[in-house]
Amino acid sequence: MTEFDYPEDLRYTPEHEWVRLGAADTVRVGITAYAQDALGDVVYVTLPTVGADLTAGEACGEIESTKSVSDLYSPLSGTVTAVNDALDGAPELLNTDPYGEGWVYEMTAGDAAQLEALMDAAGYRDNLA
Repeated sequence: MTEFDYPEDLRYTPEHEWVRLGAADTVRVGITAYAQDALGDVVYVTLPTVGADLTAGEACGEIESTKSVSDLYSPLSGTVTAVNDALDGAPELLNTDPYGEGWVYEMTAGDAAQLEALMDAAGYRDNLA
């Protein structure tokens, strides 16, 4: 298996999303380096709608690649506060910069217990093994 970078300041889901805590209980969500590699070249992203209420574990968008179409799952319950509109014109950002410019959306994180239940980088690496 290829070794990828998994930043220590992020939390991770078994579905290969990452979560970065921001200001005022807002989190930024994206997909991991492992996920983008498994998908192959990303050609289109269906983003959640700003203002949408999401439930942890439920699909909230899709990522289409040259290999397949995969659901994007919400790692937490909360409300979408922003989406990365840059992905409309440059979906390949998910491949080239999954932890930076390739972020997918931001949402409120109302339940701290849900955030704490996500894996740290070491736990995510173990989950992949």
